[in-house]
Amino acid sequence: MKLERVELRRIDLPLRTPFRTSLGLELRRDILLLRAETADGVGWGECVALPEPGYSEEYLDGASAVIRRFLLPAVAALGDFTPATAAAAMAAVPGHPMAKATVEMALLDAWLRTRETSLADHLGGVRASVDCGVSVGIAESVGALLAEVEGYVEQGYRRVKLKIEPGWDVEPVRAIRERFPDVALQADANAAYTPADARRLAELDAFELVMLEQPLGSGDGGLRDHAALARMVRTPICLDESITSARAAVEAIALGACSVVNIKAGRVGGYLEARRIHDVCAAHSVPVWCGGMLETGLGQAANLALAALPGFTLPADIAPTERYFDGDVTEAVVMDAEGRIVVPTGAGLGVEVVDEAVEAVTTGVEVVVPESW
Repeated sequence: MKLERVELRRIDLPLRTPFRTSLGLELRRDILLLRAETADGVGWGECVALPEPGYSEEYLDGASAVIRRFLLPAVAALGDFTPATAAAAMAAVPGHPMAKATVEMALLDAWLRTRETSLADHLGGVRASVDCGVSVGIAESVGALLAEVEGYVEQGYRRVKLKIEPGWDVEPVRAIRERFPDVALQADANAAYTPADARRLAELDAFELVMLEQPLGSGDGGLRDHAALARMVRTPICLDESITSARAAVEAIALGACSVVNIKAGRVGGYLEARRIHDVCAAHSVPVWCGGMLETGLGQAANLALAALPGFTLPADIAPTERYFDGDVTEAVVMDAEGRIVVPTGAGLGVEVVDEAVEAVTTGVEVVVPESW
């Protein structure tokens, strides 16, 4: 497979519910899509980086520049390549996992389409549908939170994840547990706490949470801090930002820093590395689940394929289109009444871009051709 032409396309999708970032509430989703034309076919990728650094050090304009200036030339220099050899070539560029995942996703889509193989089959998926969970942000009040959660429970979501932070933790968790005693409930701190908050976090043990996700930072000493916290609380610790590779997963498990892992393909550099993390966790009997980052139908399709692997035994942060957007660039992702979404079985990602839909939300297109590499 050889690269012939690449489009870096920026789109702007309005959000049904504002999304909280480090810079405030976002009313729209600024997204980078990559369309790769190869000698064998066409594939699409989606970048999950946000417009500004926050969740990670990557940001959208930076990811676009890295793809254009470094990653595409590295892949093109191979001549004939596979997604695996392309990923190896991109690994020579330090960091930038979300940018790498964008390119890898498009190449996998194109490569698998020519082989009439689905991404789920290529990765080793074993299930036809995926259990869906919903992520609930910081609400204006406990009353508003309960009303929101009630709506999600009625829609059939199989797990509720509540974002927490200092000042919004024990009380809202208690309120949800008292109102919905049987709901699978987890808390996600997004690294908002420090080791000094261990006693406060231990209060969450009373509510039988499925897990407490990334309570502490992921920087130097983060794994050891989480290992110490895990010895002080009963609630299972799940790591998100701390798990950046299969090697990081090995270290975290060896230290006892977690008993659950959230795998986000964009965070770890792509779906091939995500599968390696899955395999490491499976070998150590550590359950994993698939996190989401407000993806379009393209990213959701790829996440569904990943979440079909046998070690993904917990509900995913994969939601129907209507959860975030009024429209999409693919056919709408639909959840059934039992809280499950079917894994695409078509070749590649298994979904098709709706040309009229993507053109309607496009804000800019940059074409990259071999002459510029």
